[in-house]
Amino acid sequence: MTRIALIHALAHSVAPINDAMARDWPEASRMNLLDDSLSADLAAGGGLDEAMHLRFERLAQYAVDCGSDAILFTCSAFGPCIERVAQRYAPLPVLKPNEAMVAEAGVMGVRVGLLATFAPTLQSMPAEFPAGVQVLGKLADGALAALNAGDAISHDTLIAQASVELKQRGCGVIALAQFSMARAREAVAARTGLPVLTTVDSAVAELKRRLG
Repeated sequence: MTRIALIHALAHSVAPINDAMARDWPEASRMNLLDDSLSADLAAGGGLDEAMHLRFERLAQYAVDCGSDAILFTCSAFGPCIERVAQRYAPLPVLKPNEAMVAEAGVMGVRVGLLATFAPTLQSMPAEFPAGVQVLGKLADGALAALNAGDAISHDTLIAQASVELKQRGCGVIALAQFSMARAREAVAARTGLPVLTTVDSAVAELKRRLG
């Protein structure tokens, strides 16, 4: 059986990707590794230094030692660390959480509204889109704090409200930058009437394409 290692830096990312895989790829076996100190240290200003790179490599090595056929990282603010892991463990498939969604958005030929709830994501992720794709970023301020407090309804509402501004700025598609935001997809679609991409759905489809 195909085994996929899911490596998380936010506890809120665990359920969305497991739910999506259970729905869209139930034949695959999953293992979950969570280190929420990664996101806490980054938010505190730790940066993507050599120590952070080594932490990601240790997590990847553990996944490899457990017989994983692919690794999916689920926090979108650590792109350079994940890229180095991918280089080290090639040809093992190692996916950044947003990699598949970025590719999908890049071929749509429209201005992309990138919506995030974790501010560092908006610093690192826009550069990952193909050259020529115009990306407008927006932070759904307060949404992650609401989710951390157990208020999922306010989380979804704040994301949907923020998406309206991106539509007003001429975006033709809304990309939800984090796995934890996937639950707000329908709310965003209802408020904007635009196509809404999620890292969760795009990532599962790409893993199935590579391994399924």
